[in-house]
Amino acid sequence: MSIEAVPVVLPVGLTVLERGWLSSNNILIQGAEGAALIDSGYHTHSQQTLALLDAALQGRPLDVLINTHLHSDHCGGNATLQAAYPQLRTFIPPGQANHVSHWNPAALGYAPTGQICPAFRFDDVLQPGAELRLGDLMWQVHAAPGHDPHSVILFEPASRVLVSADALWQRGFGVVFPELDGDDAFAEVADTLDLIESLQPAVVIPGHGPAFADVAQALVVARQRLDGFAQHPERHIQYATKVLLKFKLLEAQRMTYADLLAWARGTHYLSHLFELQFGEASFEQGLDALVSDLVRSGAATTDGGWVHNA
Repeated sequence: MSIEAVPVVLPVGLTVLERGWLSSNNILIQGAEGAALIDSGYHTHSQQTLALLDAALQGRPLDVLINTHLHSDHCGGNATLQAAYPQLRTFIPPGQANHVSHWNPAALGYAPTGQICPAFRFDDVLQPGAELRLGDLMWQVHAAPGHDPHSVILFEPASRVLVSADALWQRGFGVVFPELDGDDAFAEVADTLDLIESLQPAVVIPGHGPAFADVAQALVVARQRLDGFAQHPERHIQYATKVLLKFKLLEAQRMTYADLLAWARGTHYLSHLFELQFGEASFEQGLDALVSDLVRSGAATTDGGWVHNA
């Protein structure tokens, strides 16, 4: 389905620092009440995140950091920002607060998925149903389970701007991770899409990709994608496996096939997905099939025993 371009108008003081797909977008909100940032990107880009913020803030401090959810591509820069701005107050969704307080990279999902997130602290939690001031704007906090059971989205009713994180992109949504653990979560994705529709946002700022105003079309695309996954869950498993491999290639840029195989073997979540997807086939056969899919889609290239990000 084609997506038509609709002009995007953002409130004064709100800046979207759109990042590549390894890092989530940074949403900077400035006003007389201070400056707030929503999501901090992946750890390998933390110095770039800091440089982008320094340029945008022009000497002002960063007062508040918000995480929509605790996937590493949304909070991997937290520790760097907290070190750079000692007065920074950090707010996270409540569901995994205990694992952050008693830093547990396994329970937070970083170790099982083969990703890195330096330990960070938090000051308070984002309770769904609450409102908070970011810059000069009051934002509503809404629970948005599905992609992540603890995720929240943020809505500013005056401008009708929605920060959707990975609950809605212009052409879909993020991997539904609870489904990969055997929990029914496609229905939660549908409920979150219904919630977004009920808010009637004029503009959506997703976790990845540009802000967009063609929200009705984006919801149609997302629901079609969800229906396909619900009817054929094996396609979702294949999609999720390729996403994790692509994420690693985005981080490393290139790896020998042997190193990629060793990383995949040593990554618990990938081993689980390989078993679901390939059954009795060897790990090498499964990785060959997935790398070939990435190459066919233009997401990777291979050359003399190397796998390159594309």
